[in-house]
Amino acid sequence: MERPKVIFVDAVGTLFGVKGSVGKVYSQIAQEFGVEVAPDIVDKAFMESFKASPPPIFPDADAEDIPQREFEWWRRIALNTFESAGVLTQFADFSSFFGELYIHFGTAEPWVIYPDVVQSLSNWQHIGIELGVLSNFDSRLYSVLQSLGLSHYFSSVTISTQVGAAKPDPKIFAIALEKHNSSPEEAWHIGDSIEEDYQGAKAAGLRGVWINREKSYN
Repeated sequence: MERPKVIFVDAVGTLFGVKGSVGKVYSQIAQEFGVEVAPDIVDKAFMESFKASPPPIFPDADAEDIPQREFEWWRRIALNTFESAGVLTQFADFSSFFGELYIHFGTAEPWVIYPDVVQSLSNWQHIGIELGVLSNFDSRLYSVLQSLGLSHYFSSVTISTQVGAAKPDPKIFAIALEKHNSSPEEAWHIGDSIEEDYQGAKAAGLRGVWINREKSYN
């Protein structure tokens, strides 16, 4: 197999995952605000809310407005999550709670790097393959990569909220390729979603590589 010029990797679920589960983290921080709810209930409500949300893209937004739009996008998901879980009215100040939750996910604390990641990135970097992150996450990805000690592996970071297109849209792959002056045939994309990562990459002309991660790391 011919060596690629560049390898793009997805972020959440590929490079790193949530410790335990999203529901566990949400419920732990909710507890600090006096709201008791079981993590499994929150997990179920979160997945339903997340899947029902529109893609995290803001093509009509000015660059300086994107962080606020990202914040509002996630706030709606959290609001719907706790409403579906039946505990929204128990929050005395949901805005304060969500502000803390949002900041928390921009740090290293809720995340864990998968065991094979650092060695793989080091090996690829060592043999001269360019590396980029290609993600449907948001601007907090920069601080997460930095705090997890992964930033130095990547010469590009392409995020859906900043480019107005989300995987599996071919546009986001094309934007990432431009950053490396690479043709699709010279690139791989690795991710944990069959639809967004594997099929999205193939449709855009890249080699798609699907990685099957465990759902949670405690």
